[in-house]
Amino acid sequence: MTTATTAASAASATSGSGSLIQLRGVAKHYGNIIALSGVDMDVDAGRVTCVLGDNGAGKSTLIKIIAGRHEHSEGTFKIDGEEVTLRSPREALDRGIAAVYQDLAVVPLMPVWRNFFLGSELTKGPFGSLDVARMREITKNELLEMGIDLRDVDQPIGTLSGGERQCVAIARAVYFGAKALILDEPTAALGVKQSGVVLRYILAARDRGLGVIFITHNPHHAYPVGDRFLLLKRGKAIGYYRKDNVTLEELTAQMAGGAELAELAHELEQLGGHTSVLEAIQEAEVDVAAPEHTSPVTGPATGALSLDEVAAADAAERARRTKGGDA
Repeated sequence: MTTATTAASAASATSGSGSLIQLRGVAKHYGNIIALSGVDMDVDAGRVTCVLGDNGAGKSTLIKIIAGRHEHSEGTFKIDGEEVTLRSPREALDRGIAAVYQDLAVVPLMPVWRNFFLGSELTKGPFGSLDVARMREITKNELLEMGIDLRDVDQPIGTLSGGERQCVAIARAVYFGAKALILDEPTAALGVKQSGVVLRYILAARDRGLGVIFITHNPHHAYPVGDRFLLLKRGKAIGYYRKDNVTLEELTAQMAGGAELAELAHELEQLGGHTSVLEAIQEAEVDVAAPEHTSPVTGPATGALSLDEVAAADAAERARRTKGGDA
């Protein structure tokens, strides 16, 4: 790929004309600690922007800036083309930015409809009594539009599955006027089936015209639903891609990194044994050193070692040593 093509692709990936949210050179400092540095990102209506990175990469800091919990220290933050500095989550909500965090902010023993309107209850009459019938009806209809049919919205929300609770939180944000929806690791504590349910709800929110920011450390969850992918590592962006310019293997490789694999191989070699694991890591390092694909934004992509392959190789090594009396 030519330098000109690479530059054009990078510019296209970061073009922010008409974006709901636009970040340019955004940084966050806590005293002398640099939690985030020089991050560019765009969030468009009807598109999913995935933010990927391991623990400590800066994902939480980034979403706290967008959701109004923390003010950014440097750079520009624009909403609908207007440069802003959000000083509270209420300001973010007023501008149409809603965040759904991992704990979901629900009360497990309260009915589904009470959680749906928690803090924003509908009232009627001169004495402001709760309009329970209307809230039940709205809750059921909004959940139906998101693809979940509950027989009884009076059941405690704690009786729902993890994926269904995520759906309630997403539907609540949509109903209260969110234009941009931030999802903080919504699949982190879910099994395979429930993760699939949440990914379907993310697509439903996208199809309703919302700009979705999907925070995750799992590229296998991000790639099927994402339109753009921002990779963070230690507070800095290491890649920003459109979906048509990057493969799942390249995303996984960018997150795994060759240096980390080499360090793991060295540690295992010092411990002795684990021959099969070392061979698998060395094969992955060869892929890192000589990739088959080139990323159009940040240059050569690297190979990735499957965790399943590592686990299988390690199990085979333990079985071999046990059989040979060396366990």
